Amino acid sequence: MKVSYNELQGLCRKAFQAMGFEEGDASDAADMVAWMQLYELGGLAALGRGLDFLLADQGERPPELVYSDGDLAVLDSHGASVLKSSTLALELGFAKARARGLAVIKIRHCHNRQLIMGYLARLAGRGMNVTAFWRNAQAPDTEQAAATPLIEQVVGFRAGSSVPEIRVYAVHEVPEENEPNDGVTLIMANHVDLLPSLRSEYQLDLLARHQESDLLACRERAMHQGIEVDDVLWARLKALATRLLVESTEASRSGAGAGTHDND
Repeated sequence: MKVSYNELQGLCRKAFQAMGFEEGDASDAADMVAWMQLYELGGLAALGRGLDFLLADQGERPPELVYSDGDLAVLDSHGASVLKSSTLALELGFAKARARGLAVIKIRHCHNRQLIMGYLARLAGRGMNVTAFWRNAQAPDTEQAAATPLIEQVVGFRAGSSVPEIRVYAVHEVPEENEPNDGVTLIMANHVDLLPSLRSEYQLDLLARHQESDLLACRERAMHQGIEVDDVLWARLKALATRLLVESTEASRSGAGAGTHDND
C-alpha cells in the first residue's frame, strides 16, 4: 500500500510514543524513519527489524560520555537504539566541529544504526559536512563468520545537501584482529568535503551505491505517487498507535472522573 509522508510520520510518532519515547524524541524518531522511506532507503524495513528490540527496551539509561577532548568524543549507548541515544553524540560532534573545524565521534554499543541517516541529514542542513561509517557486528571466532565477508557501510553528506552519497562494501579475507563492532564512527568537518569511499588492503566488493541524483529522483517519485509501506508492519504500527490512544482516553476519563468529586 502507499501512504503520504505526513501519514507515515504521524503514525510512526504515535507508535514511538506508545513504546515509551518522550514526545520530542518520538517526533524525531518518526522523522528519521519517514525520511529514509521517502528516499527509498528502507526506513520501515530497518524499523521492522528492530521493533521487537525497541518494545523490549524500556531502560532509561542515558548514553555515557566515556572520553572527550577538543576533537574527539566517545560515547557508550549501553545497547540502546540510535533513535534513543544518538542526539547527544551528534550535537556534541556538531559543536566540536564548529569550534575546531573537524571532529570525530564514536558511538559504541548501539542498535538500529541504519536509522542514524536522517539525523545526519539535519546536520548537513545546518552547514556541516558529515560522514558516518559502521560495519556488521561479526564475531570473528566462528566458522560461519570466517566464511562470511564483513559488510561495511559509508554514508556521506555534503554541507547543505538534503541527500547523501552511500556506499556498501563486502570485505573479504577478514583480518585476524577483527572484533565484533556494534558502533558508529562519525566524522564532521566545517569546510572539507568528506567523500563516502573506503580503502583497504583486503579485497573489497561494492555491493550498493546510492548517488545524490538517484535519491532525489526517489523523493520526487514518492512525493507524487506516495510512499510504499509494508501492510503487515503498517498494521502493527497502527495497533501500537491505537494502544496509545486507548491509554490516553482512559487517563482522560480517570482525570475527568476525579474532577466530578472535587469539592474545590
